[in-house]
Amino acid sequence: MNPFELLQNTARLKEEAEKMQTELAAMTAEGSSGGKMVTVSINGKMEMTNIHLDPVCVDNRDVKMLEDLIIAAHHDAVTNMQEQIKAKAGPFLQGMNIPGLGF
Repeated sequence: MNPFELLQNTARLKEEAEKMQTELAAMTAEGSSGGKMVTVSINGKMEMTNIHLDPVCVDNRDVKMLEDLIIAAHHDAVTNMQEQIKAKAGPFLQGMNIPGLGF
């Protein structure tokens, strides 16, 4: 293989990876639990950016249930984000072993 072709391919892959990172940073996903009593939003970095609690689920006598609902909603949002990432970046990331994405 021509070394110059290899360098061109490497530069192209780097540009595509940078573009993908920018696009991922702009993505958002939402997850919910308890019949939408708890809803969380995350960004493409899997950081929670928003949480909404239905006042019905805010009961100081059952904090454990609320904690479980928040964890479940966050898990749902992460799963939704992973599906979006697979759909958007699947062909680019095919064959790469990236933890958490299941390729």
